[in-house]
Amino acid sequence: MNAQISFLDGTYTLIHVPLDLYSALLQPILRVLLPQTQSLDALRETPECALEGLTTENQHGFLNISVTPIECSIVCHSTWANKVFQPVIDALPSEQAKTVAVFKDTYMVLSVISAGLEAAGRVMELSSPLALAGIPIFFITTYYSDFILVPSKARHNVIKALSERGFELSENQSNFVNSYAYGRKNSASSAGSPPGTPPPSDGKELQTRTFDLMQKRNVTPYVDDGLQLVQCSGREISQLADVYGHRLSVGRQTHTPGRRNSWIENVDTKLYTCIISALVSRPRFMSLTLAQDDPPSLLLDRKLLPIFGDSIVGDTESNFVPIFLDLVNLPSEVTGIVCGVAGRLVEDMHLTETFELSYLSTARAGAVILTEEQSTRALAILGPLLRTEDE
Repeated sequence: MNAQISFLDGTYTLIHVPLDLYSALLQPILRVLLPQTQSLDALRETPECALEGLTTENQHGFLNISVTPIECSIVCHSTWANKVFQPVIDALPSEQAKTVAVFKDTYMVLSVISAGLEAAGRVMELSSPLALAGIPIFFITTYYSDFILVPSKARHNVIKALSERGFELSENQSNFVNSYAYGRKNSASSAGSPPGTPPPSDGKELQTRTFDLMQKRNVTPYVDDGLQLVQCSGREISQLADVYGHRLSVGRQTHTPGRRNSWIENVDTKLYTCIISALVSRPRFMSLTLAQDDPPSLLLDRKLLPIFGDSIVGDTESNFVPIFLDLVNLPSEVTGIVCGVAGRLVEDMHLTETFELSYLSTARAGAVILTEEQSTRALAILGPLLRTEDE
């Protein structure tokens, strides 16, 4: 597997919003999505108004907003969590505010660009070195890239675990590249796991522990009847220039030295109008990922497609079905869920490079995303493994 893994700048926070409070938190969700407000606040020239995590073009270095049948989950730069979300949460009635979870630990985001390994094996291969090192992760598969969230405090252990799997750290300490194929040595267990239970010695033990834990905590896999997803993307900036003629290039030419381009000059406003429309509709399922090196990536309920029209690109004919794992009874620091579940499915379903398997971690849940046929098979595998004795 050829892969480049990069640490994105900044620290990030996970936020869980229960669905019954989605409307109450929609304003901060939209404010984070539309960082134009940051430039307005900056005019006040007060330090508390400065919000980090934006590129020179006032776009997010990383942002994920996911609305699922289980929860609304946000991954945003920690300053946005503190300055935009927290005041709104604090203003809620105390009993409601208690049900919103802003994770105390901050996270780093690893961006993974890989080649030579298709989706079926990629999730497992990328998550296994960290799982075997006892490092908890959140995994987000997008149209272009994979992103892995790891606790900021685990940076040293992450570097060590990846180094022991054949990755070499670049001189600027932010990029890994494989020096050769995976598997130089499988000693990730020495990579400094948290105190307590020692990390598993291999993938088989990891799977056993993962399913034992989920069974004890009553994690039951299920599908939401009739929910079909499509994976798609906004257009590249260069594609927008082709669509809109010179309108986009005029915006770039008006850039004044020493002044940041306005956010709106560097995005597809039609796409963002569609995204806002979908979010306001309180979608059954929608996951949006923004990353500085990729166009916007979307995983959508198929029923939302009419809202987006021709503002998205990609294969909108294929249907994918998410298998949900409600992890509310598991602590956020638990390890091995992504790798254990993906590994078991890859083995038992004999998945090859022609099969698609994606994974979406949200604040308190996970979703294994497969084609309709594969999801039926996967549910038949996972169900008996997680069935409790009294069922």
